[in-house]
Amino acid sequence: MSKQDTYIQLGAIQGVFGIKGWLKIFSFCRPKEQILDYSSWELRTLNNADVYVLQEGKLHGNGIVAKLQNIDDRTQANTLVRAEIWVAKSELPDLAKDEFYWFQLEGLAVISVDGEQLGRVKRMMETGANDVIVVQDETEKQEILIPYVRGQVVKRVDLEKRTITVDWQKDY
Repeated sequence: MSKQDTYIQLGAIQGVFGIKGWLKIFSFCRPKEQILDYSSWELRTLNNADVYVLQEGKLHGNGIVAKLQNIDDRTQANTLVRAEIWVAKSELPDLAKDEFYWFQLEGLAVISVDGEQLGRVKRMMETGANDVIVVQDETEKQEILIPYVRGQVVKRVDLEKRTITVDWQKDY
């Protein structure tokens, strides 16, 4: 298993905050402050990947700021701007039965309840009302948007078989 398979990106460094090494954080987590639950961050840039220990973090206005160990001034902090924040997938909390992380759904085959192959999950999308599965058909010419509504539209997710069964048609 490659390192890419064992880690997941949870955010990025947006900028510096103040003069004591604090960083502005963009979080992919929901709620966004959940990124502060992970004490060890692998920060990746084009040329480098280093592990940093989260010393402190907090909500600040509409965003998040964080202080990493051994990053003690603005100059040091500035070298980390635009770095991606990755954590080991093994650090993610266990989910309840029938709950999934988006990365677990990406790449799964999507099949209608009638047995029609609709394509593969290209990505997930947040819309506010409900999440949406973006399915790429086999020709890679068409994307199908399917609401991720458990029970009503999404009938079954089988991680072992790598399939999602949906009550949906290509022409909806």
